[in-house]
Amino acid sequence: MSAVSLIDVSMRDGNQSLWGATGLATRQMLEIAGALDRVGFRAIDFTSSSHMAVAVRYFQDNPWERIRRVRTAMPRTPLQFITTGLRFIAWEQADPDFMRIVYRRLQANGIRRFVLLDPMHDVDAVIETARIVKQEGDAETMAALTFTLSDVHDDAFYAAFAAKLAVCPDVDLFYLKDPSGLMTPERAGTLVPAVRAVIGNKRLEVHLHCTIGLGALASLGAVDAGADAVHVGIGPLGNGMSLPEASRMVANLRELGHDVAIDDRALARVSNYWDRLAKAEGLPIGVPQDFDASFLKHQIAGGVMTTMMRQLEEVGLAHRLPDVIAETAQVRADLGYPIMVTPFPQMVCSQALFNIIAGKRYAQVSDQVIRYVMGRFGRPTRPVAIDVESAILDRPRAREIEREPAVLSLADMRKRFPATLPEEEFLLRAVMPGEQVDDMLAKGPSRARYSSEASSMVALLKQLAARPAAKDIVVERPGFRLALHAGPSE
Repeated sequence: MSAVSLIDVSMRDGNQSLWGATGLATRQMLEIAGALDRVGFRAIDFTSSSHMAVAVRYFQDNPWERIRRVRTAMPRTPLQFITTGLRFIAWEQADPDFMRIVYRRLQANGIRRFVLLDPMHDVDAVIETARIVKQEGDAETMAALTFTLSDVHDDAFYAAFAAKLAVCPDVDLFYLKDPSGLMTPERAGTLVPAVRAVIGNKRLEVHLHCTIGLGALASLGAVDAGADAVHVGIGPLGNGMSLPEASRMVANLRELGHDVAIDDRALARVSNYWDRLAKAEGLPIGVPQDFDASFLKHQIAGGVMTTMMRQLEEVGLAHRLPDVIAETAQVRADLGYPIMVTPFPQMVCSQALFNIIAGKRYAQVSDQVIRYVMGRFGRPTRPVAIDVESAILDRPRAREIEREPAVLSLADMRKRFPATLPEEEFLLRAVMPGEQVDDMLAKGPSRARYSSEASSMVALLKQLAARPAAKDIVVERPGFRLALHAGPSE
């Protein structure tokens, strides 16, 4: 049988799908990076512009430093960056000159592989991005075929899209990306050969989520049909809303006769680390999912579902989740059935949430949805419903946005900052709140090591110290005594 490669998604997509993208700080990644480098993965799905923003906002970690340090700790395994083309952190598109700096700095810091994903399957946009990446470095480029269910997105649609990209010398390989976990083994058995037939000797990988329990079986079906590699999550960062669990996928592939060059002991060590971290930090563990036919309609991706559930809990509306899911399906229909992949699921789900909270549909509309209806993100699969289009565009905010530039201009952004500002800091300040970047820079490089054994004790001590009545804290165990005494008040 064939040799099959694996790509690990734990740090990026697994973290996003199960831990809301906020579960991992740089120090936690560095603690296991050396062991991860020895497992034998073809690449590590490492980061995206959204994850870079999370590093700044939630951890005050410098995302450029994160790439550099993890790359140094993992010299053998390429780090992968997923991009939606001409967009970096901000919702708005940026001009090619700005993105040229982005792709240059990413490669200079250690990114060796790029996923090029255009949510509208715009061939020209993918080719332009691939060309810029290649002009600014030597990283591998992988074009995404983003799977969804509709009467438009049949096997012929994806084969035609792949065929147009396959002749581009700047596109190195392809992958089938199923962010909502909708692909069945039967569909993989027809879609993979259709794509393989038009891409020649370029590799084909599959990235199939387990959201409704289909990802692992569909991945095995894709390999049998000719896929070269499978994307997986390790231990607690596999299954659930994430990708198939790595150890089980290795065992199944080998049982079916495939050759998988993975170091099982190194993989077990990494899995054990993620298990201990999840337990210490109180993070959820991915478990096999039951089939849920409702996903075939609303098609909410795993990471977005996790984030939406957390947002509802934060505002005390967790009990309204079924209503928001039902409204999501309706909003997606209203907006012309966009493929539920970044940035569209965030738009659709946020709008559904607004509609439910307000008790009136489209009473509140985000700027991103307004821009979508204006066509700033491309042409929808189907036209936006006429009554919804009118309700969204017939408001003062829409007229204000219409007067704004369609893209973020490098020349305009340069005027806002000193010419001496380093490129990496400039890129962050151009698209993020200045105070968040200030906080990140003030913190400085992270030097602390992560210990899952100590994290729970540190958390307890912080909670006790925050209580005015806790003036003296004593921790004792055989051979050890720690005493913290409050000093005299000023």
